[in-house]
Amino acid sequence: MEDIPIGILVSGLGLLLGMVFGATAQRTNFCTMGAISDIVFMGDWNRFRSWLLAMAVAIPVSQYMHLTGTVDLGKSIYLTTNLGWAGAIIGGLIFGFGMTLSGGCGNKTLVRIGTGNMKSLVTAIFLGLFAYMTLRGLIGLARVEFEAAVNTDLKQMGLASQGMADMLAAITGLGLDTARQALTVFFTAGLLYFCFKSPDFRNSKINIIAGLIVGLLIPAAWYTTGVIGQDDFDPVQLTSFTFIAPTGDSLQYLMTFSGATVNFGIATVGGVIAGSFLMGLVRGQIHYEGFNDPGDFRRNISGGSLMGIGGVLALGCTVGQGLTGLSTLALGSLIALIAIIAGAVYGMKYLEEGSLGGAFRALLAR
Repeated sequence: MEDIPIGILVSGLGLLLGMVFGATAQRTNFCTMGAISDIVFMGDWNRFRSWLLAMAVAIPVSQYMHLTGTVDLGKSIYLTTNLGWAGAIIGGLIFGFGMTLSGGCGNKTLVRIGTGNMKSLVTAIFLGLFAYMTLRGLIGLARVEFEAAVNTDLKQMGLASQGMADMLAAITGLGLDTARQALTVFFTAGLLYFCFKSPDFRNSKINIIAGLIVGLLIPAAWYTTGVIGQDDFDPVQLTSFTFIAPTGDSLQYLMTFSGATVNFGIATVGGVIAGSFLMGLVRGQIHYEGFNDPGDFRRNISGGSLMGIGGVLALGCTVGQGLTGLSTLALGSLIALIAIIAGAVYGMKYLEEGSLGGAFRALLAR
């Protein structure tokens, strides 16, 4: 093990963690967009509670690792002093709307590729293409100018980061660790109560298992990149599961393999697809699915493109912000998550009503 380069070791572990994620999501149908759709159209909260359970597991374990000094979450992209509130709102709304057009968020798109869904393959290509364009390509300059104009520098307010613990400590005078512990208990207890107060959810073993496994994968990834990946000469960037920028990086890696280096994000993307494929193979659920009509083709291209742009503006997707980001107790992650859910609900009403105006009127009428 000592002879293996740190980057390769971390990527290998990322591949394995991604496979667990993909296999779990394929077996349990773990999907944020599907969970929101269940609520909007059927009033069924079980899958949404599964996602919240994952959050209730990821937050305390990640915070424990931070408080004990195992991992410094302050080194993550989520806890900078530069609060991108506008990007979180606008990007979240765009991402949420886009994922309804394509029928799934970033992780669900990858899971479907593993079981032979050609629509999701096209969606992923456009998602990755537009994510990379927004990060470093044609749209990148406009994004940088936008962020420079609207982002809030929290240093001017005397805050060390956009962590909700820092803000609570500044407002109340509590010590930072005490504020962090209080928020961890608040979020964890509240989420667990909401999940398990439902008899239907308590009897839904598959949703409980999904939430537990996915929730544990978040701190496992923090540990992989933050502990195993630390090297004095070539440290790995601290990160956990997120699927927007890594999908763009994966496309670039496939095209420039000889001059590129695999990283944790690229490995997890490949792992999710592989894990989904293996689980689908075991369950006899590998089948090819194409587009139903030109409209279906346009919706998936549009949805993938919007997810790529929105996910970069919001600094993540339903997993990247909704689970990984929130496990750091970052305010920006909470804002992005709310915006993603709002965009998804609006997108579902758009598909139902057939027009943007009709969707808006339908929401007002609720």
